[in-house]
Amino acid sequence: MKKNLLKTNCFDVNKKMIIIGSCLENMFPNIYQKLEQESTNIYEVCLEETHLNMVITKIAGMLARNDIKEIKFVTIDKSPHCIQLHYVVKELENIMDLEKIHIENYVATSEGLIEVPLKVIGLSKNLAKLSEMIKEK
Repeated sequence: MKKNLLKTNCFDVNKKMIIIGSCLENMFPNIYQKLEQESTNIYEVCLEETHLNMVITKIAGMLARNDIKEIKFVTIDKSPHCIQLHYVVKELENIMDLEKIHIENYVATSEGLIEVPLKVIGLSKNLAKLSEMIKEK
């Protein structure tokens, strides 16, 4: 059963967290059901209604108080709001050591889950660099 990320107690976390955009279950029920088979420790958040900084602070609090080994972020592809959820990792790296935590990022599409490397996420925040890369081709 999914939980609201911001309403969950920082101590109420297992070793594996799956953090999803809140519309995932409705838009891609099959993908959501597969995630439920992986873990019942699913947290939803909507970055259309919640500021990214609140999410970063909440997850940092959870990580500081628990022995979390794995985090999976799953959002809807092409959502301008959901994409922010993937930026959480880089922000957390600025405030704490994430070396012992396995982190994966995915976007949900009609074809299924597509893994998104951290390098791609970093580039998506750098429009100047992306513009240069497109000019080169």
